[in-house]
Amino acid sequence: MDNSLTKKYINQYIELFGKEIYSDVNLIRDRKTENLKSTDQILFDYKSLIESSYKDINETSNNNFIFGSGDSKADLFLVGEALREKESLKGEIFVGSEGKLLDKILKAIGYNRSNNAYITNLIKWRLDNDRDPLPSEVEECLPFLIGQINIIKPKIIVALGKVVGKILLEKDVALEEMRNKKCYFNNIPLVVTYHPNALLRNQSLKKKAWEDFKYIRDFLKS
Repeated sequence: MDNSLTKKYINQYIELFGKEIYSDVNLIRDRKTENLKSTDQILFDYKSLIESSYKDINETSNNNFIFGSGDSKADLFLVGEALREKESLKGEIFVGSEGKLLDKILKAIGYNRSNNAYITNLIKWRLDNDRDPLPSEVEECLPFLIGQINIIKPKIIVALGKVVGKILLEKDVALEEMRNKKCYFNNIPLVVTYHPNALLRNQSLKKKAWEDFKYIRDFLKS
């Protein structure tokens, strides 16, 4: 990907929302007296804008674009890395064994995909051979993630896996070090924990992941 997607996105964003870019998205939802769009509609329009830009620039690609899914007013905002092959083929985020495990974890803390939780990926499409994202791809996609966060305004962000954690924290350190620190992204509390795929590969990590999600549960209840 190159910056043509970002440039096209910005131009369409200005047409849709005006010149208040990224960090000012909240102004759209806070000016209630002007009878502006609902959060659901703003998020839908934002999704349509980015997806349209992606498809225009990648006309010959069979690679699905998946924006994310869940509650547009969610307190809990979960971020994965990128689509995997099975997700791209199915057109859904977090499917198969990984998705079932994530659903179980959410249920255990009183949440589900449509109830006060929102799930997305940093990279909205599949990367070749499920590789890690390049710095240029992170630069391309991070503004889209920030836009989602500014619209939804969650109470806490959960980074699923080391790759996403180090990108959001801008630190290349071990996941264990990221887990044990009080972190923020975009001025919102951030918890870094294991990706469901890592938990499936290494069952011994589930206890640590459960500790993280108990903290998340208690934080959201406080």
